[in-house]
Amino acid sequence: MRVEGDSERASQRAPASEERNGRGAEKAGRAEVVRPRVRMTGKERREQLLDVGRSLFAEKGYGATSIEEIAARANVSKPVVYEHFGGKEGLYAVVVDREMQALLGRVTSALTAGHPRQLVEQAALALLTYIEDETDGFRVLTRDSPVVAASGTFGSLLNDIASQVEYILAREFDQRGLQTQLAGMYAQMLVGMVALTGQWWLEVRKPKRDEVAAHLVNLGWNGLRGLESEPSLSIGPAGRATP
Repeated sequence: MRVEGDSERASQRAPASEERNGRGAEKAGRAEVVRPRVRMTGKERREQLLDVGRSLFAEKGYGATSIEEIAARANVSKPVVYEHFGGKEGLYAVVVDREMQALLGRVTSALTAGHPRQLVEQAALALLTYIEDETDGFRVLTRDSPVVAASGTFGSLLNDIASQVEYILAREFDQRGLQTQLAGMYAQMLVGMVALTGQWWLEVRKPKRDEVAAHLVNLGWNGLRGLESEPSLSIGPAGRATP
């Protein structure tokens, strides 16, 4: 009788044991899904970390991105990030530097036309095309950050572009009898207008790129065509309209 009772109890325990074994096998299966680390050359790993950092900085900003997140997304340990860039600040500086050079290169190479209006069109299209093609890069450039890259900040990049526009405007001002020494100020106005419009368009994406560029040129170029040699305000010192 004991043998039969033991057999019955054993058969009752078997399903529970099998269930536990099944759960263990399932957990083991899930553990095996962990992505294996891919062996890369030093150059390949550096490029991968730059891509990962660029994506995270664009998504969350410099302050909200941690070394742990960068390492986890790249599937490496934190020391690997430190080895290549010395830390988050070093990685961010290289990302910003590359984007600055890429944007400046696009604008500079786009300025090939001889007519000033076409040059303004080319500059506007170059910036909007960069925003369209390299959205993450533009987000990184336009976010506030305590880190200054080797090539400066987004503001200094705009100054570099404005310097090229100033040269174009100075020639145009000279031909029209306008004060050439004011070309730098007008260049800052034009570049600032395009840059701020680009930041707005980054989020809304309407109208289409070429239409936005056409409206920018419409405002900028037609405004330049109607410049007065000696402009003055129509309001008095107190901000009231003069008779």
